[in-house]
Amino acid sequence: MTEEKYSVIGLMSGTSLDGLDMAHCTFKHDGSSWSYQLKRAVTIPYTAAWRKHLITAHLYAGEELIALDIAYGKFLGDACLKFIKANRLKADFISSHGHTIFHQPKKGFTFQLGNGQALYATSGVPVILDFRSLDVLRGGEGAPLVPAGDKFLFNEYSVCLNLGGIANLSMDVKGRRLAYDICFLNMGLNYLATKAGKKFDAQGLMADSGALHTGLWKNLMRVYAGLRKKRPSLGREIFEKQVQPLLDDESIPLNDRLRTFTDSAAAEISSSILTTSEKPRVLCTGGGAFNSFFISRLLEFCGDYAELIIPEDDVVNFKEALVFAFLGVLRYRGEINCLKSVTHASRDSSSGVMIGF
Repeated sequence: MTEEKYSVIGLMSGTSLDGLDMAHCTFKHDGSSWSYQLKRAVTIPYTAAWRKHLITAHLYAGEELIALDIAYGKFLGDACLKFIKANRLKADFISSHGHTIFHQPKKGFTFQLGNGQALYATSGVPVILDFRSLDVLRGGEGAPLVPAGDKFLFNEYSVCLNLGGIANLSMDVKGRRLAYDICFLNMGLNYLATKAGKKFDAQGLMADSGALHTGLWKNLMRVYAGLRKKRPSLGREIFEKQVQPLLDDESIPLNDRLRTFTDSAAAEISSSILTTSEKPRVLCTGGGAFNSFFISRLLEFCGDYAELIIPEDDVVNFKEALVFAFLGVLRYRGEINCLKSVTHASRDSSSGVMIGF
């Protein structure tokens, strides 16, 4: 059978607001399995103005939000155009996650900023985007979506753990792909770091110098226990309502808050990992994999009962952009890219809106 090949640019912007991740990837299908190459990748840090827009966009009035959606779509398209020209790339299409502004599946909607028509008009390259809405309208959480990519591209690992703004995992259990958001991670750590005038706590040094605060620990674990019962897809709304007020307690020294939040996340993540196979091989990706203090705490909580594997930097940094590029390939082929076993929708979906094809 002739190999089928695709060249795609994947775009990802996560809750940690580090910047826009862009990954040029190629995928091959030999009739039975998929392989990939991550050819070129870059993160474009957000300017202070864009960070402010993305942090406050949920407060915008209707017309303002529509204008921002167009502007961000143009920003994405311009970034892609420069990326393509600078690296002399050829892309069959762009596969864009956008930036989540609203995610309320119980109310039947989710919204990722980054207008597809604007992206296409600016870049001149066909676009696939809006991977979540169809699943939400079929009763699902619209998240997580990365497990479909894990299933085909990273199946040599027992667990695929993403340590981003939100920590989540995916794994196969008796032939079914299961996945869920575990807890907030960099979203909380970065929020606390901003109180010290920093974008993030590099290597977890501030947290490392702090002490565990028993009261905050208990309150955070109470939140996690509640989330564990339903395993909702996590977003800004839940963070602001249940976690942020705890982190705003100025009576607790900042470094102690960072240490306690770090330990609570490590404990909660380890408890999810250790419910899997006897000694799972855990692929760790996302920005949290570079936080050496957090990783040391995760290793402490896991003990000898799990093998944590941190791959090469490009996979750590750009796995989500890579996977969204792949989800676009599956959508282009009309194949399932959103799993009901993960999102709890009424059925599987080949999800995504195609523009310019």
